[in-house]
Amino acid sequence: MIGQLDSHDEFIALPSGITLHIRHWMGKGTPFVLLHGLASNCRTWELVARTLADAGHRVVTVDQRGHGLSDKPALIYGYDFETMTEDLAALLDVLALYAPILVGQSWGGNVVLAFGARFPGRTRGLGFIDGGFLTLSARGSWEESAEALKPPPLAGISYDVIRARIAKMHPDWTETAVAGTLANFEHLPDGTIRPWLTLDRHMAILRALWEQQPLDLMPLVREAVLICPARTGDSAWTAAKEVQIADAHAVLTRAQVHWFDDTDHDIHQHRPEALAALFLSALQEGIWLDGGNICHLTDEVTNEMDQFYSPP
Repeated sequence: MIGQLDSHDEFIALPSGITLHIRHWMGKGTPFVLLHGLASNCRTWELVARTLADAGHRVVTVDQRGHGLSDKPALIYGYDFETMTEDLAALLDVLALYAPILVGQSWGGNVVLAFGARFPGRTRGLGFIDGGFLTLSARGSWEESAEALKPPPLAGISYDVIRARIAKMHPDWTETAVAGTLANFEHLPDGTIRPWLTLDRHMAILRALWEQQPLDLMPLVREAVLICPARTGDSAWTAAKEVQIADAHAVLTRAQVHWFDDTDHDIHQHRPEALAALFLSALQEGIWLDGGNICHLTDEVTNEMDQFYSPP
């Protein structure tokens, strides 16, 4: 049974001037910071977060910039990985979160990868949840990828209609999981919805994801990485993921792969109890146990980081 330990919402002002919305469960155990995927929001982690909090851990789920209730600065201020990881590093500093487990789903996993490459030693371990290994450029040109992955127009649809659509697509999801996905949208006074993430920001993030080369960043990661891919009904996509994950496993310093069979891309929504149990096991007796990933930077690592994150 997933518990009901109370959380609270906070709006955290960062030194950059941006304010991020988080949900926060207090606890004395190793903290977890959980990042959502593209066009998603922090509430999708609700069921996983409750289980971790019930086990005594401090948990923070984050609306990344442009998403949910967080600020949505103009595109000129950046929706690239450098900006996203700067937001995350500043958030950890403001909250005094030292050596947390940092986990991201889908695009959020690629944010976690970029953070690990840029800030080695800041976390105890990393988690890639059906993401982190995503190499969009392998799908083809930017134009092909943009056309295939552009989100459908949803603004103006009735809230009740979109809720029924989500429930029909995911008949074995809990009410909490459905509500978490509904929180991807602003519920307007006229009863319709619109995505919190606007189309122009969505496509800017998608372009950054297409440009990112995960295999170039993975050798810079010093933390232990738990990779959790989903096997869905799409056998071709699953086969492509198997190749990408094998490549990732070969170049990461320390990694473990745990597949979720017959599971949606949103593993954290579909199998929250199993995913949370895996996290706790990885921390108590698995790949995240010893925290030995906390390391000093060598000149070689620092020089490699500068190659990918040189100032303009």
